[in-house]
Amino acid sequence: MSGIFEYNGGSIVGMKGKNCIAMACDRRFGQQMSTITTNYQKVFKIQDNILLALSGLNSDIHTFYALMEKEINLYNLKENRKMKPSTFANLVASSLYERRFGPFFVTPIVAGLENGKPILATYDSIGCKSDLDDFQVGGTGGNYIYGACEAFFKPDLSPEELEEVIGQSLVSGCDRDSLSGWGGVVYVLTEQKLTVKILKTKQT
Repeated sequence: MSGIFEYNGGSIVGMKGKNCIAMACDRRFGQQMSTITTNYQKVFKIQDNILLALSGLNSDIHTFYALMEKEINLYNLKENRKMKPSTFANLVASSLYERRFGPFFVTPIVAGLENGKPILATYDSIGCKSDLDDFQVGGTGGNYIYGACEAFFKPDLSPEELEEVIGQSLVSGCDRDSLSGWGGVVYVLTEQKLTVKILKTKQT
């Protein structure tokens, strides 16, 4: 099963800061060792205060994102209010568990701000949620990025510091993974705005 998750390559990482949260991903999309494009989107804006990052099989990434977009739009129409990030994190878990006998081959990371508090969660393919860590990783370079995060991360990072730390962690991990790379994108979410920064990495 791990081979299906690794078929298209790619890496994602989320990290908490002080009243802010960040998400980063590489830009490569491939088929095993062949690179198809170097401008592939893995992080999606669900709401002004929620980001969803997906790694895994390309077809399932787009299918699962479309499902989450439909569910959150239905919620907004029925409830006439925006969904809380913690509620969305539970929605992702239950949606994955519903398909446990024919799972989506994706590794999601949910990042959001709820009353200024950062929410960060990741899941396995059947919806088991992990939301206690200050940073979460996924994708083929996840193990390398995790080690870099442990080295660089400090509690209560400002948005500027968080952008630098998560960017360095992503670049460091992707440099060690042949299925990730070709640049990166860093998203930093605060209560005021979402900023997006493009990173350059080794282009081979």
